[in-house]
Amino acid sequence: MEGLDKPRIVAIGGPTASGKTALSVKLASEFQGEIISADSMQIYRGLDVGTAKVTPDETQGVPHHLVDIVGPEQSFSVADYVQAARACAEQITQRGHLPFVVGGTGLYLSSLLNGVQFTPHKPTTEVRAALEQELAEKGREALYEKLCRLDPEGAACIHPNNIPRLLRALELYRTTGRTMSQQKAESRPQTPPYRALLLILNDPDREALYHRIDSRVDRMVQQGLLEEARRVWQNRECWHTAAQAIGYKELFPYFEGEAELEPCLNDLKQASRRYAKRQLTWFRRMEEAHWLDGSDPETPAKARQLVERFLNGEL
Repeated sequence: MEGLDKPRIVAIGGPTASGKTALSVKLASEFQGEIISADSMQIYRGLDVGTAKVTPDETQGVPHHLVDIVGPEQSFSVADYVQAARACAEQITQRGHLPFVVGGTGLYLSSLLNGVQFTPHKPTTEVRAALEQELAEKGREALYEKLCRLDPEGAACIHPNNIPRLLRALELYRTTGRTMSQQKAESRPQTPPYRALLLILNDPDREALYHRIDSRVDRMVQQGLLEEARRVWQNRECWHTAAQAIGYKELFPYFEGEAELEPCLNDLKQASRRYAKRQLTWFRRMEEAHWLDGSDPETPAKARQLVERFLNGEL
């Protein structure tokens, strides 16, 4: 089979609350693996409850990488992630272990597996200042509409509320004359650098998935979500990414005295369900993925069989 000499990676993706953590730990334990997180929020230190960060008990002794690696005041791009994840995967392979890349950030997973090479560009202070002024005067909706006209494909990968990514996409176009989609197409090599097995967890019963998401939010509140979200709100001027993240921004009206807690929690649940739909849309674009039912008791056994066939060169 072509590519047998390439480094091997098992990737596990899926929407929030689909069971990625439990399955990945089980498989990594059985196949002498180490886990590389592919979650764009779990990289931040101190943001534990709202990001559903894996706990020490949940790891069951399996090493986890790219969790708690930067402070919430720092920026961290997909280019930063790919560079760090590549290094982790290489080190894990050199130790004779199997890298498992696990998370719900589809952009992180696809960029790593496809070997996307990011061309650095130096944003100018003038361009960023002009965009921020335009944001203040016209609002994020106007900027997002502009990006949709310039780069419809790229805009589809950015949530309208994700202001940092929105500004970076427009900044890229103004400083290089190339859209994010053009850059992505030009930076993707003809052949991927890894021999990868991609498993996607989902629940065919969408209502059951939504119920698990709602229940997870309720557990987060019990685990201290309000205190964590209040810290984000208090530091919103410098914790830019966290302040725009689902799980925190929905609670800001409560801290500001503009809304009661229950409606804010309902907004959070709704935003999380919508995010799960966007995640599924992204993962459906990923070719050669093996889809598994996260609610099926037989799924761990099916996943184990797929990994065995992959390691034997049958997939």
